[in-house]
Order: sequence, then structure tokens, then C-alpha cells
Amino acid sequence: MRAVSTIVLNLATISCAIAFAMPFWWMVRGASSDRFAPMRELFKRQPVGTWLLNSIFLASVYSVLVVLICSLAGFALAKYDFRGRRMVIGVMLLTVLVPPQVLLPAGFELVTWLGWVNSFPAVIVPGLANVFGVMLFISAMRHVPDDLLHAARVDGCSELRLWWSIALPLVRPMIGAFTLMSFLGSWNSFLWPQVVLIDDAKHTLPIGLANMSALPHDATGLMYAGVLVGIMPAALLFFALQRDFVDGLASGAVKE
Repeated sequence: MRAVSTIVLNLATISCAIAFAMPFWWMVRGASSDRFAPMRELFKRQPVGTWLLNSIFLASVYSVLVVLICSLAGFALAKYDFRGRRMVIGVMLLTVLVPPQVLLPAGFELVTWLGWVNSFPAVIVPGLANVFGVMLFISAMRHVPDDLLHAARVDGCSELRLWWSIALPLVRPMIGAFTLMSFLGSWNSFLWPQVVLIDDAKHTLPIGLANMSALPHDATGLMYAGVLVGIMPAALLFFALQRDFVDGLASGAVKE
């Protein structure tokens, strides 16, 4: 009976894998037809290189900054007992209930006042206050041994050094997981960059691909090629960080 259950489970898993892989196979087939002619035509007709570099720059800078800020905030909220700490965490959780679309008019007015419209800081800075990331790092930092931090303080270690040299290495799986999530979130971001980035030369890959939807129906191969180009960097990063991603989400912390 157990053997039959195993066979059925394996067949179901293989069927699901094939169902999920079919769209990707169809996309690769369309983009690589006629010796990758759609791919060559795409780079000739559209500024895909510029879109790709803009997306890589924005996603990379955002991922580094948001990981540093969220890990520092998580360390402070997890390891320091100060008045109003619970209220700060509660207010942060309440902000999650506000739909991001509701904040678009206020956000655009703010970046206009700062003079950041049509600039990359307008895309990067507003998303650095990531409540989800802070809560992830609070959960991870709580399992950093307090005795280890006290011993480092006795040796003259500064508070920033505690965060950088002791706490961060101990929560490395969470750093890898959140880095991947942040990169993918920024990479796939469409609505806010479309609002604040006006010039075509500053558009990201999702915006460029969306604008390509106005191409004639016989340009389907170009769309396949564009989507394939957009998937490749994110897929490479996922394969590089998949172990940290799984470990970080599975444990959410380090063992004491």
C-alpha cells in the first residue's frame, strides 16, 4: 500500500512539474526559433539593453540598502528593551493593512516636492521602509545569544560592530532569503516605477515589456524573447541563493 501511495505521489508531482514547465518551454521555444532570430531582432528594435541595466541597477541597490536597514532595525527592536518598543512594532504591523495603491498620490506628491521625479532615488528610497523585512529580522535576531553580545561589549565592541560582525553572520540564511525576495520584488515592480520614471531611457524592463504589448500580433516572438531576457537574471540569482532562501524561510532564525 505504501508503494502504491509513493507511486501516485510521484506521478502527481511529475504531472505538476510538467504543467508548470510547459509555459516556460513554450516561451523558450518561441524565443529561440529560427536560430534565436527573435532575440536578435528584439535587441535591434528595442532598447532592451538599457532597460536591463536600469533594472539590474535598481534591484541591486535596493536589495543591498533594504537588507542593511531592515537588519539594523530588526536588531534594535529584538535586542534593546526601550520605552515604546511594543507600540513601534504595533504601528509597523498596522501599516501592512494599508494597500500600497492608496499611498500612490501622497507618494508622488512627496517625490515631486523632493525633486526626485524621473530619477532613480524616487524608485529606491520609498520602499526601504519594509515592514515585512523588519519583522523577519526581528524573528531572526531574537535567537542571537545575548551572552555572546554581552561578552563582546565587555571586550569593547561598539553597538554597530555587534550588529555587523556578530549578529549578521549568525543570521546569514535570513539575509540570503530576504535579499532574494527584495531583488525579485524590485525586479518585477511595475506600477510605482511607471509613475515616477518618465523618460524612456530610465524605464525598467517590466515597463519596456508592457509598452511592447502595442506591437503587432506577428511580433509574438519578440515578446517571448523579452520575457526570457527578463527571467534570466532573476533565475540565476535564485539558483545562487536557493539554499539560503530555503534555510532562511524554514528556520527563520539561528540555533542557539
